[in-house]
Amino acid sequence: MRTAICLFAAAASLGAADLFRDDFSKLPARIFNEPIKQLTNAIQEYHYLEHRGVPLGVWANAICHWDGWTGGDEDGKTYVEQHEVNTLARIMNPLLITGDPEWSDYTLEVKVRPLLLTDMAGIAFRYHTNRHYYLFALTGGRRAVLRVRLPFEKKLRVAEWRDLAQAEFHYDVKRWYTLKVENDGPRIRAYVDGKLLMEASDGEILKGKIGVTSNIPARFTDVRVSVSEAADKAIRQRIAAREAEQKRLRDENPRMRLWKKFETPRFGAGRNVRFGDLDGDGRIDMLIGQNIRKASRNSFDHLSCLTAVNLDGKVLWQIGRPDPYNDVLANDTPFQIHDIDGDGKEEVVMVKDFKIQILEGKTGKVKRWAWMPEAPKDNKERPYELEVGDSIYFADFAGAGKRHDIVIKDRYRTFWVFDNQLNLKWQSQVNTGHFPFSLDVDGDKREELAIGYSLFSPTGKRLWSLDEAVSDHSDGIVVGNFSGDPSREPRVYMWASDEGFIMADLKGNILLRQRVGHTQSPSIAKYRPDLPGLQLMTINFWRNPGIVTLFDHDGKILTQGEPIHSGSPMLPVNWRGDGQEFVLLSPNVKEGGLMDGHLRRVVLFPDDGHPDLACNALNLTGDERDEIVVWDANRVWIYTQDRPLTGKKIYAPERNPDYNESNYRVNISLPRWRER
Repeated sequence: MRTAICLFAAAASLGAADLFRDDFSKLPARIFNEPIKQLTNAIQEYHYLEHRGVPLGVWANAICHWDGWTGGDEDGKTYVEQHEVNTLARIMNPLLITGDPEWSDYTLEVKVRPLLLTDMAGIAFRYHTNRHYYLFALTGGRRAVLRVRLPFEKKLRVAEWRDLAQAEFHYDVKRWYTLKVENDGPRIRAYVDGKLLMEASDGEILKGKIGVTSNIPARFTDVRVSVSEAADKAIRQRIAAREAEQKRLRDENPRMRLWKKFETPRFGAGRNVRFGDLDGDGRIDMLIGQNIRKASRNSFDHLSCLTAVNLDGKVLWQIGRPDPYNDVLANDTPFQIHDIDGDGKEEVVMVKDFKIQILEGKTGKVKRWAWMPEAPKDNKERPYELEVGDSIYFADFAGAGKRHDIVIKDRYRTFWVFDNQLNLKWQSQVNTGHFPFSLDVDGDKREELAIGYSLFSPTGKRLWSLDEAVSDHSDGIVVGNFSGDPSREPRVYMWASDEGFIMADLKGNILLRQRVGHTQSPSIAKYRPDLPGLQLMTINFWRNPGIVTLFDHDGKILTQGEPIHSGSPMLPVNWRGDGQEFVLLSPNVKEGGLMDGHLRRVVLFPDDGHPDLACNALNLTGDERDEIVVWDANRVWIYTQDRPLTGKKIYAPERNPDYNESNYRVNISLPRWRER
């Protein structure tokens, strides 16, 4: 871990007692984060950004979408300040963190100056995730508290804490206070200004990072982490063992080799790209969409430009005027590549200018179009008479063996079903969530539609709905049997934002609910070859970003960690071709790469200047293993393996079709092998 190496290198000159020191003098006197363009901070759900304003060095903003941190100076002394009142204190706390997961048996000392007395300001220690750490804080103007945050909530949007100790301590906003905690195994001693206020013993977490935190404006400076020589030696040994294991794992895997790269001048975009054979030459092309955010930020986004390019960078056609300002997005947009009429040639199906349009894939010329339906009169926001569309999904409701039915949804409420002649067949209103999923549940060859928390028949009958039982929107839904036992009945898996992870049977009965935080970007693959069936991996975003949870097919939590402090598309990657799959965390050199089912970064990106805003994984060279496409608004780079596959057969998992692409779909990778 690069952060740990930097911290220990800095500590070497400080003597064995000092693990880390910082007075924040390397951070500027300005706001650290701010929104990009007109976007909400949801941009970091599936784009990688090192920061949105200021590099933080060895520190990290654990709640990446929280823009409340700033640097400053007081009487010549540098500090960081959390400058906002946290209105979400029931569920999250702003955190600025540093250190290494292997830090243990340390003393943490920080100077703190609260600027308001209504809530807490303090220090975090033994930090595992932003939902799992210890807190020592001053609160309410008259108390000091020692608590541990637990990772799973019992009540919706109410953080679960266990109080360990508290003491009366009156303080004001006019001076600095030195908060100190001593850790010795499970034992904790907490001090203010050198006076011991409380002691406790708790073994929930015995090691972890450190940080500063507050729910009200507060300043922090002079952070010091010290350890005994014996603790220092033990920490170094554990980190060395971890690094040796990761080096061994990385050496066992193919490295990334650059295969292709090209420029996308003025027409590039963020994660708003579709892949398919547009020109009919048997090779995959890219369709890049730019967008204009109108009316209400994410809810009424309009496609402004579509550019079709092959993987040599040749522009095949373009619709609309490109503009670099329209590159990034924080939502889906309604366009896909699909052979919608079954003639063997790919079309582009999109919603633009309030029209459903089918374009010839090779030229971009309009083949057929129809007006979008009228927007429901009772929508809370209704800037237009006609709908603009949010995303497009293709299903087979007719049992024809081809997905030629078109599902178009708005953001969270209404969806419409059209045939491939653009005739409206049926429509409904539910909590739609972000993106649906279809599967033939009853064996009649016609697919049912799972959308939000509801299941519909092929003719539009609502078979059941959990809208009354689940309050937040769905960030992913899938139906399937992932147990490895073909006799098992499929289950319905739902990632329910703040409601966490929910599993139900085919009749809509909830079997399990795990409140692990705001879960999204779920993927299902063979992440753990040592376990039966497939594993489900998800990452949190709002209020607790970067927490990755791995479930088995029965919903049991296998592991949880925080390998990154933002969101990720969490894409399955068939990198080795031997049945072991990895997840693509991000294209970043320091924080990204491919991660295994133990949350270890086992394949890294080369430090070669590649773009790292957006990414996808798909088979492009034909050997069944995935290539990795990374891009930003200006460039596309594609990586493949640095060595050929050996063996008589190759793992060739069955994936979601490219024509059902979305930033919010559940990415599925079902086992399948091919002879070579």
